[in-house]
Amino acid sequence: MMQVVYDNIVFAIQQFGGISVVWQELLDRVQRSACFDLKYIDVRPTEAGNHNRVKMHIADGDILRHVALPALTRYLPVGVKSNVPFVFHSSYYRYCTNPKALNVTTVHDFTYELFVSGLKQKVHSRQKFSAIRHSAAVVCISENTKRDLLRLMPDVDASRVHVIYNGVSEVFRQLPEASDASQLPFPKGSYVIFIGRRDSYKNFWPTVRSVAQSPYNLLIVGNQLSDSERTVVEQYLAPQRYQCLSRVFDEHLNRLYNDAAALVYPSSYEGFGLPVLEAQRAGCPVIALHASSIPEVIGQTPLLMPKLSDEELIAKLRLLGNRDLMLQVRAEGLSNARRFSWQKMADGYTELYQSF
Repeated sequence: MMQVVYDNIVFAIQQFGGISVVWQELLDRVQRSACFDLKYIDVRPTEAGNHNRVKMHIADGDILRHVALPALTRYLPVGVKSNVPFVFHSSYYRYCTNPKALNVTTVHDFTYELFVSGLKQKVHSRQKFSAIRHSAAVVCISENTKRDLLRLMPDVDASRVHVIYNGVSEVFRQLPEASDASQLPFPKGSYVIFIGRRDSYKNFWPTVRSVAQSPYNLLIVGNQLSDSERTVVEQYLAPQRYQCLSRVFDEHLNRLYNDAAALVYPSSYEGFGLPVLEAQRAGCPVIALHASSIPEVIGQTPLLMPKLSDEELIAKLRLLGNRDLMLQVRAEGLSNARRFSWQKMADGYTELYQSF
């Protein structure tokens, strides 16, 4: 039986985050498949403080060792003793130096390369590119990410690069109309959601300006606003027209999606765009930008903006008042989201490991 060594370093790097979600979903399903001899370089749940690691069960006998000094070792290659070939798959851009290792690297996006500069970008890119070049197989989470990789690293053999899409949790689902709405920040249908980071490419400020010219309130799901952000937001929206919620767990987020008029997701760049599918599974219309991976994930929708501008976004917000059109959008979104599942993702990795 082929041995697969999983490197759980991401659980030491972040407490919450999309990569942690993907990694937990992958490990849970590969564990159930019983196709491989699984071993781990692990992070103790009590030390990690990672929301996803605490959900997992890993037997002590399957742990090769625990990550030590993660602030330093997260950037270093990994040594594993073995005299026979084995798969080594790191959760975040580490590779194994053993010549017998068949390294697998998952590339989530090229945000650092495209939108970050300075030392932070150089350190990240050097580690990522090194892991890719040392890998027997590279997995990209969308065709767009694969195109970015081959453009930025033309020396990489395209035959080693595979596309395996992420899944989406079944927690996200339509709820009965009469279900409890007591946790809603605004009345049902009176708000739109902006979720995630507020870096420049996420286009938070066009969202604020456009919502201000609509009848909708704005729910911001992500880190709390800084004082300077709050000052700018309130130049456009009165305090009673917006709220910011942080650390929202999936069940609550599903409730919010169910009763929102839409998710507004005008990001100019995504490796995948998981919130798009979460919202669609919950029956929530999604306004998004025709850019990067979004078109291949979101499917056909009249709410996809061909370009980013306040005028385009305002026009899409107006469409939310068309009841018949939104019934169509919700139905098409539900159908589209069924193309993706965590089990399909895990099956893709299983087939890849077995191909060695």
